[in-house]
Formats: sequence, C-alpha cells, structure tokens
Amino acid sequence: MELRHLRYFLAVAEELHFGRAAQRLHIAQQPLSRQIRNLEDELGILLFHRTKRRIRLTQAGQVFLQETRKTLAQADHAVVMAQRVGQGVAGQLSIGFTGPMLNRILPTVVREFKQRFPEIHLSLQRLPTNDQVKSLLADEIHVGFLHPPIDASLLKQTVIYQEPMIALLPDFHPLAKDAPAPISIKSLANESFILFPRQVGPVLYDAIISFCQQADFSPNVVQEAFPQQTIMGLVAAGLGVSLIHASIQQIHQPGVVARPLIEPSPVLESAVAWRSDLPHPALTHFLELVQELF
Repeated sequence: MELRHLRYFLAVAEELHFGRAAQRLHIAQQPLSRQIRNLEDELGILLFHRTKRRIRLTQAGQVFLQETRKTLAQADHAVVMAQRVGQGVAGQLSIGFTGPMLNRILPTVVREFKQRFPEIHLSLQRLPTNDQVKSLLADEIHVGFLHPPIDASLLKQTVIYQEPMIALLPDFHPLAKDAPAPISIKSLANESFILFPRQVGPVLYDAIISFCQQADFSPNVVQEAFPQQTIMGLVAAGLGVSLIHASIQQIHQPGVVARPLIEPSPVLESAVAWRSDLPHPALTHFLELVQELF
C-alpha cells in the first residue's frame, strides 16, 4: 500500500462517485475503480457498498476514512517539516560557549536568532575552548563560541570580538578608591593574583604572565579559579586581585571594583568556529546573523 492509494480512497470516499473522484484526481475512472478494488483485496475487506446508482462507505470504510485522513495529514506535515528543516528555518542547533561569551555576545545572538527563527530549537552547552574543539570535531555541537588560537584543520573560525584585560580589585583595596580611573600594571606588583587555570586558555594565560614581567615583576599567583564568577567571588573575599577580560563588568558582583589599565594589555579574542565540511542549513542562517551583529 502506498500513500497514493490512500489519496485515491479519500477522493472516492469524499465524493462517493467514481467519476467525480477521477476528475478530482486527474485520472481515468476505470483505473481508479481498479485501484480501489486492489486496495480492498489487500486489506481483505470491503470499503464501499456498490449499487448501480450509488456507492456508500461500509462501516469498515468509515473507520478507514478517519484513519486515512490522519495518516495523510501526518504525511503532509512530515513533508512540510522536512522542507523547513532543509531550508534552515526549523530543526535543532547545538551551540558551545565559554563563560565570557555570556557577558555580551551569546545573549545578543541567541535573543535575535530566536526572534527570527522560532522553530529552531537551540541547545547550549558551556564548554572550555579545548572541549569545544573536540565536540565540534566529533559533531557533538554544530557551532562554538570560543577563544583562539585553535589547532584543527577541519574547523573554520572568524574572530568576532576583542577585549582588553582589566584589573579586578576588592572594593576595600586602596587602588579601588579612584575607580574608574585607569591604573598602571606596575601598581599591582606586590599583590596576590587570582587567575583562571592555564589549561583553560594557555595562550592568554602566558600573555598575562609576560605582560606582568614586562612591568618588571612576576605575578604571585596564589589561586587559580574557574569560571569567571568564582574569580569575582574570591576577589570580593579579599583573597587577591585579578587580571581578567573587560566584559566581566557586565556581571554585578558586590565587593568588587574594576579598573582599566594604562598600559596596552593582552587581548582576549572571541571567535565563532564550525565545521565547514558538514552542511547544516540552520547553521548557515546562524553564522549570517553573527556576522551581521558583530
């Protein structure tokens, strides 16, 4: 049995006349009558009572009509949904992101994308950059918001945002009094530092250490912490100061003061990365939006 057989039956059942049903289906009456006979033979039941003047549905035919309408409606819906997914206006998209992306980039992109493509379900996972690269290569996520550099030839990436480092101080620190005026990195030479673990972002971590060394001191790193909210909490508790990305100021944390730096600091780059060898219609729309916004 094929869907066309159900459509033949539906036309005859609704018209209760083989001639009109044949016209509706744009086929000849005799082949249509034969198809209905074949359908009845396949089912092993009579769907119609036939007389010389009229036809009418049997009780089995009435039940079959109800179910046929459901089946054809579901089939039509399946076609429409498949087409919409193929056009990139429905379906699913899995997104990886790092903590700093929550401060500015991710909320902006997700909010606008959901407004434009409400039928696409977004699944979001917070992952460090290295884990995002692994997940992208394994096709476990479709797109990642991460921090270069990354070493994976299968992945494409576009840098979408750059932000400097700032000093994060407890609000009772002497250098916190004149905020938001900038301070020199040299003024932090004798402080205890709280930084993110090197394995989270080794290139930026090494750049921060080098930045301090260029100011004639090696930072006394007393604590490594992750994610960014934990660093803020430890600074607020007075356990040390931090050098961290400027967008963290979007997070309200009592007891913490941010100060920009006088000297040009290392820059945190944010990028969007994806596998170009795996076509995904919804991803195309997503990347176009990211390019539009940033």
